[in-house]
Amino acid sequence: MITKSLAHRIVLYLVIAQLAAFLLGWVFTLGLGMAGVELFATTWDELAKARAEKQVVASVAIGADGVAVLAPTAELQAELDRAPNMKIAAFDLQRRPLAGSSPELVEVLRNLIGVSPTHTHFILPGDEGSAPLGLMEQKWTPYGRFHIAVYGQKFRWDDLFDAWQREFRWLNIYVVMAVSLSTATAWFAMRRGLRPLRAVAEEAARVDMDSLDQRLTSSIVPTEIVPLVGAMNEALERLDRGTQRQRRFTANAAHELRTPIAVLAARLDAPEESSFKIDLKRDAYRIKYIVEQLLATLRAGEQPTLLEETVDLGAVTRAVVDDAAMLAIRDRRHIEFVGPSVVVDVRGNGAAITAVIGNLIDNALRAEPEGGEITVCVDDEAIISIIDHGPGVPEDEREMIFEPFWRKSEATPGAGLGLAIAKDLIAKLNGRIWLEETPGGGATFKLSFGRLGAAA
Repeated sequence: MITKSLAHRIVLYLVIAQLAAFLLGWVFTLGLGMAGVELFATTWDELAKARAEKQVVASVAIGADGVAVLAPTAELQAELDRAPNMKIAAFDLQRRPLAGSSPELVEVLRNLIGVSPTHTHFILPGDEGSAPLGLMEQKWTPYGRFHIAVYGQKFRWDDLFDAWQREFRWLNIYVVMAVSLSTATAWFAMRRGLRPLRAVAEEAARVDMDSLDQRLTSSIVPTEIVPLVGAMNEALERLDRGTQRQRRFTANAAHELRTPIAVLAARLDAPEESSFKIDLKRDAYRIKYIVEQLLATLRAGEQPTLLEETVDLGAVTRAVVDDAAMLAIRDRRHIEFVGPSVVVDVRGNGAAITAVIGNLIDNALRAEPEGGEITVCVDDEAIISIIDHGPGVPEDEREMIFEPFWRKSEATPGAGLGLAIAKDLIAKLNGRIWLEETPGGGATFKLSFGRLGAAA
């Protein structure tokens, strides 16, 4: 994988932007000139002067008598044929015109040569009011320095590129210095500006599973980076919460299983008891639903798609009741199932719903007095009611019983986690669990789910 440096990219973009700015500035200036704006006024034909000068310089030659002459090359002759009004002339440093020069230019420029100009724009008589169409300046030729004059040249499209090259050749030192200085400044600024980001990266590197409560420092980073650091801190917060949930889940599992396993081990030490098999099956039943509920909670957190099944609430509840019926009879208690009048489908997970219902039925059977009957009811609105006639739960404790590790007294069996896990699992199923008082005494636990196909 190729690592892309932010500093490199920014410096590169800056260099490209500066070069583009110089180019666009030149194009804009040229546009002002073509529009006739004062101080910028020019014409397309003026852009051909440099090319015409080169052609005239190449045409300076030495005649048979050893005297310099102006003998148009094939290229210059073709240009003269293309621009019939074009005139050329050349003078040596003694102000003598070379043979082949335009008589009209010689006549006009003879006196001007007397002041030894190095660069002169001019207009011939009769062309007043137009942009300067002529240029005379000193140029080096293979035979020494001469005054070269051109007038009335015609524009070609390659003159545009030549003009751009010529402008930037004059400005290349300025451009190179400006780009180099700004590049060095940008590099230095980026290195300094990214220093706080490197410090935050070092902070992030020190975060591990034992220090998820740490947060990255946002006060030292540039304003533009603050949202990124904030998002990373929020991610750490979510990760911390998730890790805490996992740790609580592990603790819940250990605590919830500890009591029934201890009871089971105690029963195994006294196999001669008459109720040994019944007690053993009851303990196994409790452990079964505790484990199923814990596994359902874990899977729901890791794979949310498991909660997207269509579940027949009546059929699932009836299956749990049937599973618990024989144990209830052997425990000298009764269980009644009241099903819905129609098929009640809900969105959820069958195993998770089964585990919660099984845990609540187990609680109800343990709370129900010997010889009593619990009722499990599923109505047409996707509400399950599990009704017992035990001691019930005082109103001020009905919310507390869903808190982890809560027990009414030390004598209460279990670790107080079953209902806490059930509540968490039901929340993942987008359902609700609550407790009401059974008329005449006892507790009624209710579960509600969103029924599929129900009117909004």
